[in-house]
Amino acid sequence: MNREALFDIAKTWFSGKGWTPHTFQLKTWTAFLQGKNGLLNAPTGSGKTYALWMPVVLDYIKKNPEYKTRHIPGLKAIWVTPLRALSVEIKQAAERVADDLQTGLTVGIRTGDTSATEKSRQKTKMPDLLVTTPESLHLMLATKGYEAVFKDCTAFIVDEWHELLGSKRGVQIELALSRLKTVAPKLRIWGISATIGNLEQAMEVLLGPESEAFQNKELVRAHIEKKIKVISIIPDKMDSYPWRGHMGLHLIDEVANIIKNSRTTLIFTNVRSQCEIWFQALLEKYPEFAGEMAMHHGSISRETRQWVEQAIRDEQLKAVICTSSLDLGVDFAPVETVIQIGGPKSVARFLQRAGRSGHRPGQESVIYFLATHAIELVEASALKRAVKETVVEDRIPYLNSWDVLVQYLVTLAVSDGFYPSAIYKEVKSTFCYQAMTESQWAWILNFITKGSQSLEAYDEYKKVEIEEDGRFKVNSRSVALRHRMQMGTIVGDAVMSVKFMSGGYIGSIEESFVSKLYPGDVFIFAGRKLELYRTKNMEVLVRKANPSAKAQHASWMGSRMTLSAQMGELIRTELYAANNEKASPELRALKPVFKQQQKESVVPDADEFLIETFKTREGHHILFYPFEGRFVHEALASLIAYRISLLTPITFSLAYNDYGFELLSDKQIAVAELLDNNLFTPEYLHEDLQKSLNATEIARRKFRDIAVIAGLVFAGYPGRIIKTKHLQSGSQLIFEVFRDYEPDNLLLQQAYRETFEHQLEEGRLIMALERIQNQQVVWKQCEKPTPFSFPIITDRLRERLSTETLAERIKKMTASYMKSN
Repeated sequence: MNREALFDIAKTWFSGKGWTPHTFQLKTWTAFLQGKNGLLNAPTGSGKTYALWMPVVLDYIKKNPEYKTRHIPGLKAIWVTPLRALSVEIKQAAERVADDLQTGLTVGIRTGDTSATEKSRQKTKMPDLLVTTPESLHLMLATKGYEAVFKDCTAFIVDEWHELLGSKRGVQIELALSRLKTVAPKLRIWGISATIGNLEQAMEVLLGPESEAFQNKELVRAHIEKKIKVISIIPDKMDSYPWRGHMGLHLIDEVANIIKNSRTTLIFTNVRSQCEIWFQALLEKYPEFAGEMAMHHGSISRETRQWVEQAIRDEQLKAVICTSSLDLGVDFAPVETVIQIGGPKSVARFLQRAGRSGHRPGQESVIYFLATHAIELVEASALKRAVKETVVEDRIPYLNSWDVLVQYLVTLAVSDGFYPSAIYKEVKSTFCYQAMTESQWAWILNFITKGSQSLEAYDEYKKVEIEEDGRFKVNSRSVALRHRMQMGTIVGDAVMSVKFMSGGYIGSIEESFVSKLYPGDVFIFAGRKLELYRTKNMEVLVRKANPSAKAQHASWMGSRMTLSAQMGELIRTELYAANNEKASPELRALKPVFKQQQKESVVPDADEFLIETFKTREGHHILFYPFEGRFVHEALASLIAYRISLLTPITFSLAYNDYGFELLSDKQIAVAELLDNNLFTPEYLHEDLQKSLNATEIARRKFRDIAVIAGLVFAGYPGRIIKTKHLQSGSQLIFEVFRDYEPDNLLLQQAYRETFEHQLEEGRLIMALERIQNQQVVWKQCEKPTPFSFPIITDRLRERLSTETLAERIKKMTASYMKSN
């Protein structure tokens, strides 16, 4: 059957649904049927799923013209999704095409949610089309006889590739593909990505540089202009002194009105605790929303999440308060409106969330931005500009993730074993390990067989045996079981299951939160007030609490999101336009803030870098405003404090947010003298950072995750999870052994490298310092805190307030500062 006849089948199916194929869909079908690999870049809700399921089915029809009467069994396509929540919908899309065209093709799901019965069934008979996750894919590679399962596979599709790229889960995909290219020689590899800046590099990482797949590639772009309407929720009254901490709840009435006037509204928060607080606040003030409003985040039980997702589709809900758990690809046609609470910190995340509304080709997406404090309106203005100019962040891929490679090699050794010479070539063909040397490879092999130089005396680290024919193989059943239990690259705080004493699973919360509770304490979780009865074997047993009981909200250790580099640049551009008469509505609304800032200090221009100093009863404050994001400011604050201490003996307290950082001391700081001493030079940055930040301590914490991924420490069996503090102490002991006796250990070196590259963002730090060096430093000696400094000061206050509530204290401070005007 020629391509024209195949396309007729597809077009007839499309017209039966009342659709017409987009140009990008036709291009993708053509490229796939020509045997090409590639990357599809198209906006959310434009029909990306059918752009790749359709050619997979057409390819089967082409190879089997008698497809309606004769079925050829065996796995033909693998569709990898980063979220288990998306798998049901992707399966349904595949089934629509396969069933309507009477192909007889079966579709299955293989994720952590798949039942043991279904997994057992798949062992004997794999579905034709399989939807899975990176972790479940590696578990399949850990199964004996996997080569026979994959050998006839002709399609490998990675959905939401931008979400996996720039993470160790992306490295898992690279390694799995390096094996599958050998096992399944007819494999075609495709990625799907909506919001990403570095598309060419994204395709290179997926296909492998200089690989045959990369030589036969095609980048397909959907030139569909997705209309996105961004509306800022601007308060009627603007405080001259903005502060963060009230989570935007002062605008709850505006949010309620938006909910009432929309079919369905998704309300995105950045963290789970904020999600819980907003849900409770809306329910308390608007009890009529009961039954029409739900909550969705990663710690709520799977059954509840799936019910919420279906209820959105069926239009049973008016509003859902959620986190990034609903960021990606789930198709909710009824969603009319999206509200983003607080700065999303990245353009890509904002566009992704905006795309949840109007999730149909040609429909306009509507997203409201609710600032949790006044200066976040600058972010709103910057996001509007980003949407208009289609500015999207790059995703930076990982290099030399030795922990993931160690895990992968043990995976291969658990199944059928491997020969190092063959696997070396495959691993070396990936983007992540392209610069790996033979000596590094030898070290990795030595590590999995002997436990490296300093652990050779301990049998538990000798996981892989070398058989007579040179094959590397795991022969111990207990090693194999432990390895399968711990596969994956997502490492977080230990979680405990929350269950009613009478039975019934509610969700999971982190051990660090539960450890602060006593029996009888009441906390709010998943929209319920729960009383702690007791904890047992990583289970939190609860009962319903008295509705009037005083309760605290469950909290999670998830670190705060920080501004992306592009977002920081956009915010600086907007801020520099604050003095411009043609400023955006958001900046015009901030006039009281800017007026007060100008009165107390200055609103900097593009060629200026602002430093403020003032004295309060707390001591002497010095504030810097690079607008580079929290992580960069954390490192900069320590760096500058260290460099000042070299000039004069002094001790500082540090505070920082996404806009700037503060050094607080009981001694006055001679700023003029500091500026003469080249305080912002990028020279000696690495050495100064190591000394100022106690990089060893940060690397020690980073090493815990590396140790878990590489299998150096065991996180425990289901129901018998090892406590985080025990994991930490176990990994710290190994860290210290490596540091003292084996400093060239690759995993130890990786911990330091990831500390500087990913946590401290050293590259961004250098660029920030170079930019500051080219600006004119404006030093303002102020009488009192300024509007720009206020959010940073209140962030620090939150850490140590006692009986006075933060809101009361801030009200008094604001009144005091305004009185002297």
